[in-house]
Amino acid sequence: MKQHQYHVTVQHLADAQGNPSSYTEKIEFNTGNHDDLFIVLDRLQKAELFDEETTKSFAVGLKLFGEVMLENKNHPLFKDFKPQFLEFMKNMKQQIKKEE
Repeated sequence: MKQHQYHVTVQHLADAQGNPSSYTEKIEFNTGNHDDLFIVLDRLQKAELFDEETTKSFAVGLKLFGEVMLENKNHPLFKDFKPQFLEFMKNMKQQIKKEE
């Protein structure tokens, strides 16, 4: 499957109490997605479902998770969750179209 390619970086900034992180390393990886994440993000931002930072987190997390599930659709881990995820995606797309 052809995919858009991305580089993802996660840096721990602070702990749950707001103290600066003691971690110096970052989590970095390359990944692909069948969707253009910037188009997905733009559509979600226009729908104004969440604030700007939450929308970015939601879009990236959802699409990364969804791609792993799509690429491993026969993995037993996803067996029970896949139907609900597909229904969620369908409902989300309908919600976004209402907002367009």
